[in-house]
Amino acid sequence: MLKTIAIIQARMGSSRLPGKVLLDISGQPMLARVVERSRLARTLEEVVVATTSDPSDDPVAALCTRRGYPCYRGSQHDVLDRYYQAAKTHAAGVVVRITADCPLIDPAMIDQTVEAFRGHVGSGTPLTVISSPKSRSHPDDESPWDFAANRLPPPWGRTFPIGLDTEVCTFRALERAWKEADKPYQREHVMPYLYDHGAFRALLLNTEPDYGALRWTVDTAEDLELVRQVYASFDPRWDFSWLEVIDLFKRQPSLAQINRQVQHKDFRAVDPRR
Repeated sequence: MLKTIAIIQARMGSSRLPGKVLLDISGQPMLARVVERSRLARTLEEVVVATTSDPSDDPVAALCTRRGYPCYRGSQHDVLDRYYQAAKTHAAGVVVRITADCPLIDPAMIDQTVEAFRGHVGSGTPLTVISSPKSRSHPDDESPWDFAANRLPPPWGRTFPIGLDTEVCTFRALERAWKEADKPYQREHVMPYLYDHGAFRALLLNTEPDYGALRWTVDTAEDLELVRQVYASFDPRWDFSWLEVIDLFKRQPSLAQINRQVQHKDFRAVDPRR
């Protein structure tokens, strides 16, 4: 089978919550929470942190060195190039994109998305076909898809909580995007070229009921407070599932109010500092 690796993008320069990737969540830096939870996914052979070569991200690289996390350093704003170079360096055949601001990322969710990408969809999983699968045209193909995700921007939407975001693609698809993508948001957000461009075979996973309004990512102080309360509710466990968090929200509906006013960024938005 092609080598499947997760690449976690991480940098210190968040515009709304600077340094967030190393902020404490129940005794551990947020990035460590994301890496360790991702490492529990059985479909992944390696988890790599992709940070920038800017000196401001030296603390990210230092954490990776201390913890023994593979780390690639590359472009600050061309994140697509950073992903491509990291994937090439680590001989990836399949790339799983995860971001360091998702400390509730779920290994079972990663596995479900990778398995759907491979053509193994569990019964009862609602799917949206963005571009229909074609016959396998390359001897290395192990999947009827070039790209699969559990979230996409409008008009497709999302039904999983914001913060479980998992995107999967072949290295060949990533390489083509790297060569051809020319819009700033396609370079900064890595995967848009793969669902903007009709030539790719793309699949969207859904869930029922719809939990897409829940916000579990960390981009503001309110988001951080919510996630800290979630971890505190399960302490000392840190390997709780996203479904356990759903149950927690049902028992404590006030949790959803902590960051209710936070607006999610538009997927075409780019960092004005680039």
